[in-house]
Amino acid sequence: MKVFKITFLIFAASLLSCGTNNSEKSTSKEKKVVKKDSINSSKIVEKESKKVEKTWDSLTARNVIPFFTEFGKQNKKSIVEISTKFGKIKIQLYKDTPIHRANFLFLTKINYFDTTVFYRVAKNFVIQGGNSDHFYTIKQRKKYGNYQLEPEFRKNRRHKYGALAAAREWEHNPKKRSSPFQFYIVHNRNGAHHLNGEHTVFGEVISGFKTMDRIAAVKVGPDEWPLSDVHMTIKILE
Repeated sequence: MKVFKITFLIFAASLLSCGTNNSEKSTSKEKKVVKKDSINSSKIVEKESKKVEKTWDSLTARNVIPFFTEFGKQNKKSIVEISTKFGKIKIQLYKDTPIHRANFLFLTKINYFDTTVFYRVAKNFVIQGGNSDHFYTIKQRKKYGNYQLEPEFRKNRRHKYGALAAAREWEHNPKKRSSPFQFYIVHNRNGAHHLNGEHTVFGEVISGFKTMDRIAAVKVGPDEWPLSDVHMTIKILE
């Protein structure tokens, strides 16, 4: 009987031991599963965060504001210079119209304006540029999908003499969104204040007013396009 009791106790102990080992193995497996799931979860979060961080790194018609917000932070200069065969025009871009400022700097950096002309000259009113039928100009517009800019109207930014403003479509444009490519400079010494609140003013001429007068004096056709093209190049100064 003693032998039987001892044998039974050993057998029971082994069962308990086995159960404990299985339990430990099961817990160990569960830990591994949790760990694996945790890693997968963190990878998903990392991927999602990368997607969010990259919403601005490639300009499309759908990410205009985040793209130019970030571009503006990385490009703080605000003075540009337009060169033509008639001389140079130096312009101060306004920092309180940040999207328009960043857009103008971006187009200058990719040399968009260097194949464009002053395509409309209305003496004593405006000289308007930023367009042409050059292949590169058309290619750049097609590449970026002819995006538009939300208006940035400011009460202190008026259509005074020398104001730089964004052109826009008047038809089917109730929100008064700006063309990113085309701009005009007010040539009327009394300003063009009937355009306040209609077009975004985002800079002003600080030197080169005589150059403006020379451009305004060229002969134009019925559509106000100069008979001899007034080409331009633009560079960022400071």
